[in-house]
Amino acid sequence: MPEGHVIHGIAAALTGLLRGQVVHASSPQGRFSSGAALLDGCTFTGAIAHGKHLFASFDPGAQAPHILHVHLGLYGVWSFALAAEHPLAPHRNPLLTAAGEGKQPQVIGDAARFAVPAPRGAVRLRLVGKQAAADLNGPSRCEVLTAAEVDVLRARLGPDPLLGDSDPDAFIQAVRSSRRAIGELLMDQSVISGVGNIYRAELLFRHRIHPATPGQRVSVRKLQQLWSDAVVLLADGKRLGVIVTTDEGHLNEPPTGWTKLAERAPNEEADLRWYAYRRSGRPCHRCGNLIATSILASRTVFWCSRCQRAPSH
Repeated sequence: MPEGHVIHGIAAALTGLLRGQVVHASSPQGRFSSGAALLDGCTFTGAIAHGKHLFASFDPGAQAPHILHVHLGLYGVWSFALAAEHPLAPHRNPLLTAAGEGKQPQVIGDAARFAVPAPRGAVRLRLVGKQAAADLNGPSRCEVLTAAEVDVLRARLGPDPLLGDSDPDAFIQAVRSSRRAIGELLMDQSVISGVGNIYRAELLFRHRIHPATPGQRVSVRKLQQLWSDAVVLLADGKRLGVIVTTDEGHLNEPPTGWTKLAERAPNEEADLRWYAYRRSGRPCHRCGNLIATSILASRTVFWCSRCQRAPSH
């Protein structure tokens, strides 16, 4: 499942491609025909992300704005096509290349000859502007909401490290008031939005916190440091389009770039990019102890038993 940096990158990409344009919306697959009909012919005014949720606004003119809400879930992906002259074309701007885990954007002719390519797979929603198109495949949620409904949904989400107006104290209070394991709390989107399995493992390793430590036993100072680190790491992820948490990884990125889908990264790449994630049974970069794993919050969690001491009972 894409983590928060991916969704923020997609929101920025959609805004850069379509903002201020009257868009044609359709559902080639047919499963979102009624929703696409509401968006068709509206002016796209921009997209934002909150954690793993994307909200795109469409102005129909005389009515209240329509807001497209998308959650990619495990299998959803956005893909893009655009004219070679578009300012976001990959040879001019890295934004689309960094925005998400789908295929590379297709560059098709020039502005005068831009032709939307045939849909690939089961496209739930297609948005077409003057020089660009965006396709959405396989989301777990794709719906049109009112502004009031968006407010209700966002009120249930925890603070997002990539949103400048997020309140880290809300995150700290939620963790400190819970007996649940910190490794479980970091995956709870009502506690902190946008952190997934990779960021969980890496944040806990970087701050020497065992994933089974009860939230109420993690100090305020540690949680402040963890939040500040999450702000930096997710921002790096948005900029690069991939998660890299080690200094060595930032210094040794191969010329062809890192593997987009983390679960497909070979061991050598995992060793460069991450301290703990996907490194089960491999030596810890700090102490040489072997990285351990277990299941927590229905996902495999990775940690070093020497650097991240288990909590005493």
